[in-house]
Amino acid sequence: MSKSMRKKKRKDVRTGKLRIADHWNAISIIANSQANPLKAVAEFVENSIDARAKQIVIIRGKKKGEFYLKISDDGEGIPRNKDGLPDFRRVATHICDSIKRQFKSERSADIQGEFGIGLLSFWTVGHNLNMASSGADGKTYEMTMAKDSPDFTVKDKRIMLPIKGTDLMIHPLLPGLRSLTGEKIQRYLASELRDRIKSAEVTVKIIDRTGRKELIVVPRQFTGRLLHKLKPAETLHGDIYLELYLTDPGPSNRVGLYRRGTRVLPSITELEQFQKEPWTAGYVEGIVDAPFLNLTPGTRQGIIRDDRFHTFSQAMVPVESHLQEIIDDQRKAEEERSSRLILRRVQRALKEAFLRLPEEEYDWFDIHAGMAKKKPGTVFSTGPLSVSPENENGRESEPADLSERNIDETGQMQFFEYAGPLFSALITPKSSVVSVDKRKTYRVVCRDRSRRTVLENLEYQWEISDGDGQLLENNTESVTFSAPPEPCLTTLIVIVRQGDTECRDEALITVTETLLDQSSKDAGHRKGLPGYTYRRAPGEMWRSQFDVDKNVVIINNGHRDFVYAGKVKRRKLRYICRLFCKELIRHNFPGMQTDELLERMIELSLYTEEHLK
Repeated sequence: MSKSMRKKKRKDVRTGKLRIADHWNAISIIANSQANPLKAVAEFVENSIDARAKQIVIIRGKKKGEFYLKISDDGEGIPRNKDGLPDFRRVATHICDSIKRQFKSERSADIQGEFGIGLLSFWTVGHNLNMASSGADGKTYEMTMAKDSPDFTVKDKRIMLPIKGTDLMIHPLLPGLRSLTGEKIQRYLASELRDRIKSAEVTVKIIDRTGRKELIVVPRQFTGRLLHKLKPAETLHGDIYLELYLTDPGPSNRVGLYRRGTRVLPSITELEQFQKEPWTAGYVEGIVDAPFLNLTPGTRQGIIRDDRFHTFSQAMVPVESHLQEIIDDQRKAEEERSSRLILRRVQRALKEAFLRLPEEEYDWFDIHAGMAKKKPGTVFSTGPLSVSPENENGRESEPADLSERNIDETGQMQFFEYAGPLFSALITPKSSVVSVDKRKTYRVVCRDRSRRTVLENLEYQWEISDGDGQLLENNTESVTFSAPPEPCLTTLIVIVRQGDTECRDEALITVTETLLDQSSKDAGHRKGLPGYTYRRAPGEMWRSQFDVDKNVVIINNGHRDFVYAGKVKRRKLRYICRLFCKELIRHNFPGMQTDELLERMIELSLYTEEHLK
């Protein structure tokens, strides 16, 4: 290529610098870039904190039919010019050139402002802004600005006492902000400026004159357990501060992203790099403060994805790994606790069902025998029976120490162990079969509202409302029924009175010629109600199996039905209960036809799920 051609090519290159053609249009765009009016209020409060204020008062009121918002502080006020007067002109004419940049280098790195556009955010709150501050001469000066207007005015404000700090008033508020109550401002500032308020030791008071309330902004307190030893990797740009709490899982648990104590994002999951566990698991709440991040100037609610953000993301990798281990351990502990709770509920429901079903067909675990041996006056007479898988004979076992029995050293029961007033009565067995000319004993269990057994000041009245038969000693807790010489259906009723309270219950007695015992003759050792455990077998059709030797129901937690039921706690509880009913029926009625087994399962499920709580 010849020299002449190269010179010609250089002349064709055009260079230049970007310039703003319409300054007022640029200012309007910046002023309207803040979409959240609460964020604008937070900007004003931050300006007061930057001015070293220790007392900030936010007043929401109504004057001449128009709402206004006033923010007053006792800080250093507007920086003064060489004449000692508040330099309002610089504030209004140096947009995008904040004087706080100079203060950061000279005084403190805790100052937040750096863009010089915070004052313009009043456009999203109201129509007019009045800002007052005192000068060195003791007089008060006020600057006035209006929305959608490039003009501002500065004048003397005649008041008796000079203002200490700065007074900022916005009026009238925009029509859509009439619902901007003091409670909303309080909640927002408590989260948005949590660490700034704490570190500056400033008191922020909100006076809502329309709602007639006075509120104090208390930095938000997190619940749960504070996690220690969470240390992010060191960065060249500065340290990352973490304050994370492990709590019960829930969609409201979020980790906010902060910069120098001011919240940038309510949830760190708004960033694509953090849309994963452990941040989305819902187990952790708290704050992550990265002071070196660069914010989007217009809204200050976004992060610029530059090298500083990349450094921040890489530094959080070891924190994520550590958090995931903690959450996995928490999940395992919750599953174990949930399993114990489900087992207690299922066993309690089964025991209640066995009290209502025919004793000769469903007394597989000596429930009725255990009740018969219960002594009045003991601590066990004040509550429902307790049968655990570890109890080999299915009966109640004495607790190991006094603390488990809720009895003090003098042998007296604690006050909460005493039964309350009569609330319900239950005949046991609820349904039974008796051979002709035979006798059977029935008992009534009386309970208070908390299901403790009531034994004192009771009057009993037994009677036969339908059918034949005779009752012996019909005015005590138990009664003996003497069957007639011919088969029939007999309805037994008991009426229990305690003062003015009356409860009643009825039981159905089937008197038959021959009594067929369809229960298992070789049920073997009575080990009490079984427990359960999980075995993961996805793709296999079996839902549960009964290990007789270990007295445990094995549940396939990989089955699609278990996965579906596990999404809702109530559904999972009912699913496990039905698996118990299936296994118990199949084990205790061997040799029975399929249709009869299904009928038995429906019967046991009906009475069990009624008491599944």
